Amino acid sequence: MVQEIQKELAALENDLDIKILYAVESGSRAWGFASINSDWDVRFLYIHKLDWYLRIDEPKDNYEKILPNDIDLAGWELKKALKLFHKSNPPLLEWLNSPLVYMEQGATATRLRELMSSYFNPISCLHHYLHMAEGNYRDYLQKDMVRTKKYFYVLRPILACDWIHRTNTMAPMAFSTLVESQVKDPQILEIINSLLTQKTSGEELGEGPRIHQLNQFLEERIAFHQDLVKTLHKSERLSNDHLNKLFRDTLGDIWIPG
Repeated sequence: MVQEIQKELAALENDLDIKILYAVESGSRAWGFASINSDWDVRFLYIHKLDWYLRIDEPKDNYEKILPNDIDLAGWELKKALKLFHKSNPPLLEWLNSPLVYMEQGATATRLRELMSSYFNPISCLHHYLHMAEGNYRDYLQKDMVRTKKYFYVLRPILACDWIHRTNTMAPMAFSTLVESQVKDPQILEIINSLLTQKTSGEELGEGPRIHQLNQFLEERIAFHQDLVKTLHKSERLSNDHLNKLFRDTLGDIWIPG
């Protein structure tokens, strides 16, 4: 499948006349709780040629397409990505830490990782993950019968909040790392690990009874972070200077080699 993904990315470069700077796996396969039938969530950063940027209109700066071979493609043009990086956008920070890299051209991703600690904003990331946990919990886990796999889509963001609160750094991609470092209750740990084993072994996690202990744990963690974010104050953002230089350097390095 990796070769098929790389083939699709190469075809996309040719069709759109772009260069893909960095392409990775996102979602459950990168987080470590994919099942056999999980899609391939391919996320990428790309750059156009100089003429594309020398215009007065604002052309489309992203790309999305779901292919028939279970490959879900989504990418951001580099200027868009750099603006989001300046805001400490959590999905982009996750892409930069993905364990599954399909393509990397030039030094752009490496340089962004070097800048990550400077531009990381824990408050923005806490709000993002808390909002995700709240929404998924509200939408999927409050009935007597629930879609069991949705527990992972509340657990991961709320444990990411715990990680950020305790370390003031970006949460790791690996779900197992979050669980091992943030869950101290042995009963909750046993429930989560049991669900993880079922999901990653290929067992289909359909509807099942709500897991009351796990719901109580999630409600307590969500309530904790709801109170926490009310006490936090926005920090001053860094200038765009480093990111502007990175954009100019990438444009020259990728399209004007040598």
